[in-house]
Amino acid sequence: MTGVTLLGVAGWAGSPAVVGWIDAIGRSLREAFFMFWETLWPLVLGFGLSGAVQAFVSRESLRAKLGDHRPPAVLRASGLGMASSSCSYAAAAMSKSLFARGADFVTSLIFMVASTNLVIELGLVLVVLIGWQFAVGEYVGGVVMIGLLAALGTRWFHRRSIERARGHLDAETGSEHRHGPDGTAADGAWWKKLWSKSGWADAATYTMADLGMVRREVVVGYTVAGFLAVLVPTTWWHGLFLSGHGVWTTLENALIGPFVAVISCVCSVGNVALAAALWKGGISFGGVIAFVFADLITLPLLLIYRRYYGARMALRMLLGFWAVMSAAGLVTEALFRAAGILPVTRPSVVAPVHFSWDYTTYLNILALLAFGALVVAYRHRDRWHQGDTGLVRDPVCGMPLDPVDAPTTSRRDGTLRYFCSDRCRDRFEATAGVTRPTT
Repeated sequence: MTGVTLLGVAGWAGSPAVVGWIDAIGRSLREAFFMFWETLWPLVLGFGLSGAVQAFVSRESLRAKLGDHRPPAVLRASGLGMASSSCSYAAAAMSKSLFARGADFVTSLIFMVASTNLVIELGLVLVVLIGWQFAVGEYVGGVVMIGLLAALGTRWFHRRSIERARGHLDAETGSEHRHGPDGTAADGAWWKKLWSKSGWADAATYTMADLGMVRREVVVGYTVAGFLAVLVPTTWWHGLFLSGHGVWTTLENALIGPFVAVISCVCSVGNVALAAALWKGGISFGGVIAFVFADLITLPLLLIYRRYYGARMALRMLLGFWAVMSAAGLVTEALFRAAGILPVTRPSVVAPVHFSWDYTTYLNILALLAFGALVVAYRHRDRWHQGDTGLVRDPVCGMPLDPVDAPTTSRRDGTLRYFCSDRCRDRFEATAGVTRPTT
């Protein structure tokens, strides 16, 4: 009986259907790996530059007055967001922290948009994986989206809804995160930090912390993109995204793009690989731009917004962001069409599925060497610091934090610990066996 069973299993495993599925899975994983290989050097470069900016740009600037949504405050929020260059989770936490300390709600949202979409690593990956038009379109669309939020945000996020959200936030987080040492001594002149080992240790720590926060999104994003590129037939994409219907095609694609982002649950740079697969499948240029923006309304982040501001504000944020993201995609496509630079060629494959000695390989080797240097600096971060910098470290990801600016805290056994985001705080409390009340 055992022999018959083994023969049956062997026959099933060797059937054409099973062999076909195994081959399809293998081709999908191979496609995902080479997507990652094509974008390895811009990922390292982008996250490295992001870590350097966070380490060397004065953290005191993050406490600039953002108490209204007038043009100067909007420009400051946009500039600080670009300088802080964060993953979606950290950006949401920092935006919440700014709002809790008195920043205008719409201006804090503008900060969040800028810190996730007007960033170096995103543009580099877009250039390599899809084309320069998409990188430029991302920045142009980001400016359009920020302009729309500044102009229309207070109409959609009216005073009563903001007051209700602030009350919910105060009840959820309390006020202990607002207390702590002044921390201004931590901000030495940037040029002094630039020539110090401790400055580069901080830059490496920010880089590793950012990578740690988005590693799941990157892995899931590239893997899902590989399966979409290989397994989903072109006819299915054509059924999902209209084509050949003029303005209706552009409108439908820009509306559907964010919906795909919501259900894909992939944030930050990870959704660029998905954008490449969607572009190959037939989505419009504006749809791609709207999709990339929509990493701020994926399901995990919507649950975070619900925890911060309550269910009604989370729903209002979903609908408001969806509208301005789709509108920014439409406006960007119209501008590119008028300028005659709208991309029309779609790749037959997202990335070549083989190694070759070309500029990508050489740049990847250099990137791996640079990443190794960052790892060394990260591991020696405590030894390279001289004296008290006034900073504390997130006990989960190791990110250096000014206690005044830490987005969230947790008190256990009389010790107050500071975290870069609620995600790290929850991981710490889960390990420590702490149960937080639900709302």
